[in-house]
Amino acid sequence: MHSAIEATLKNVTLGNPQTFQNLTLFPLLSETELQPDYVTLTEALQGSQVRVTEVSASGVVPELLLDNPSPKRVLLLDGDELVGAKQNRVLNISILIGANRKVVIPVSCVERGRWRARSSHFTSEGRMMFAKGRASKMASVSRSMREGGSRQSDQVAVWKSVGEKAAFFQASAPSEAMSDIYEHVKGDVREFRKAFRPEPRQVGGVFAIDGRPVGLEMFDSTATFAVTLGRLVESYAMDAIERPSRKRPAKATAKEAEKFVARAVGARAETAKAVGEGEDIRLEAPGMVGEALVVDGRVVHLSALERVE
Repeated sequence: MHSAIEATLKNVTLGNPQTFQNLTLFPLLSETELQPDYVTLTEALQGSQVRVTEVSASGVVPELLLDNPSPKRVLLLDGDELVGAKQNRVLNISILIGANRKVVIPVSCVERGRWRARSSHFTSEGRMMFAKGRASKMASVSRSMREGGSRQSDQVAVWKSVGEKAAFFQASAPSEAMSDIYEHVKGDVREFRKAFRPEPRQVGGVFAIDGRPVGLEMFDSTATFAVTLGRLVESYAMDAIERPSRKRPAKATAKEAEKFVARAVGARAETAKAVGEGEDIRLEAPGMVGEALVVDGRVVHLSALERVE
């Protein structure tokens, strides 16, 4: 276990659950109210405060260049999608990048069939990779860090997970882009996004599908959670609507959510210097994989997901 993660998770309480169809969210509530001293990458891109490009004219699949000329730090979240340039990518890890910095960031391709420029830089459409895909990618990045010190994913496995999702939804994706799958089911997913709202003091939540907890997401600020909630819900909804429909989905219980949090508290932790600021913590427990970004002893972002074998 990691002391900062243990202390943080032991100081949050479980709120009343929100449920839509077979997806349930148990709020994680904090007594401490922190104002973020950063903006998220999605916000920064929408406000043209930062620029993300290929690392060179020729480009390489597993890396991009982020230029932050602004006076604010920028928080990048594992699984967030970047659209454009030579092919769409998702972030491999969560990173906090300081003001006036240029940093090469590790990414994975989620558009296998394209390698030609559509734009000079990347934009955000406010999407995050579906939770099962994030979990698989997260596990492979942890393995790469352990075995060779890199933060590359198993790219073939990422393409496979995107392909399987497209096949399930029978989505037309000429360039095998994850974005086309999301476009195909946007009506269904929109209903999930509309059904969940952040509560006062909420810094995170435990997500459950068909009564079984499958993910824990937590931030250091209620404001960060609030601006991220929609795409987190979408990430889990993409998996929830895969499950067989049933008139009465199994009910998620607070006891099971608390057990999931306890597994994250007790997870084995490996610490490495972060790509940007702070420490990159990799978590592993039976049936669980996770990561956390810890800066100055503060857990900026924590994600613990059901392990996908």
